[in-house]
Amino acid sequence: MLYHLFEWFKQNGINFPGRNLMEFITFRVMMAVLLALTITLIFGKRLINMLRRKLVGESVRDLGLAGEQAKKGTPTMGGVIIILGILVPTLLFARLNTVYILLMLFATIWLGAIGFLDDYLKLRAKRIAREKGEAYKKQDKDGLAGWFKIFGQVVLGITVGSVLYFNSNVKIWREYIGTPDAAQTEVITKTVNNRTKHFVATKAPITTIPFVKNHELDYAIFLPKALKDYAWVLYILIVVFIITAVSNGANITDGLDGLATGTSALIGVLLGIFAYASGNFNFADYLNIMYIPNLGELSIFLAAMIGACVGFLWYNSYPAQVFMGDTGSLTLGGIIASIAIIVHKELLIPIFCGVFFVELLSVTLQVTYFKYTKKKYGEGRRIFLMSPLHHHYQKLGYHEAKIVTRFWIVQILLVVVCIVTLKLR
Repeated sequence: MLYHLFEWFKQNGINFPGRNLMEFITFRVMMAVLLALTITLIFGKRLINMLRRKLVGESVRDLGLAGEQAKKGTPTMGGVIIILGILVPTLLFARLNTVYILLMLFATIWLGAIGFLDDYLKLRAKRIAREKGEAYKKQDKDGLAGWFKIFGQVVLGITVGSVLYFNSNVKIWREYIGTPDAAQTEVITKTVNNRTKHFVATKAPITTIPFVKNHELDYAIFLPKALKDYAWVLYILIVVFIITAVSNGANITDGLDGLATGTSALIGVLLGIFAYASGNFNFADYLNIMYIPNLGELSIFLAAMIGACVGFLWYNSYPAQVFMGDTGSLTLGGIIASIAIIVHKELLIPIFCGVFFVELLSVTLQVTYFKYTKKKYGEGRRIFLMSPLHHHYQKLGYHEAKIVTRFWIVQILLVVVCIVTLKLR
């Protein structure tokens, strides 16, 4: 809103010191970070106090983990403050007529609403038990049914995939070797290092392949020639799978104080670099990556997400004063997956979302192996002492804070590896 207000000042010839600051993405990025931090730090404490008054406390199953009973009664649904920390700076400093910003605002509100409803239903079950004078026992059926959360993620995936494939404002500019013919009306001609380059717009469902020189993959190559016109179906299915997997991975990772929050902030830094580089023609040409107009605006959204996560860590780091709940974890996972797809770096997800991936994989392997051995031997066996993986290390006797810190260190290494892929191919 402020960006558009300052644009109105410019169009009407209203001059004052600092009027042109809003034209610089770097300035708006810094302001988004600062405002998100301010919102989460100032209003975070108020939210915690309000949640305590409403008795919005976490119920803890007795899993035999060190320190778990100390978490009993800790307020949950803190993801609300993360969402506010993302939405308010984005609405103020981003260009709201950009398709990518509108798409991410929808993704944030949509998954935030689903996560909030899930947390609220769990709270209601606890409140009903208290009114009946019964001891509350946490059950999976207390919140939203698992299929409903999957349904919400699928809807988001269909929306993101459809917009990226069909919206006329979503374009990728690729270098054209030779001289474009007259039929190619959308052409950018640039002189770089005394060499003339031609760039043409494309709507092909392509992505980036890391670590290889010819680093673009068109999803349509997986289809027979007769089905090339239906590449959009394959593309949307891939988008749905990625968003569902990453969102659930973030949700599973949210099991130790600060683990999911800090990991998401680090991933946000990486995606912010990708978005800014791809949205700047000079950087995109220098790095030989896709130039995607208006993508730089996403760096403002990501700056708000980073600021919101860091500010939330003030209260969520060990020992946590508040948990984000599904309100925050589902939302952060959906945001990360959606932006990875928008910047065409989805094939890097197993690397930069490595913590989410390993946590989700540990649960999948544990459940699958347990069912297999129970069917074969009559008794279920386990690969890990407990899943997700962070609980396995707790069972080994590692302190919660040490586990979180080491997972963060691993995440930093994964982010650095992904940044290196910009030139290493």
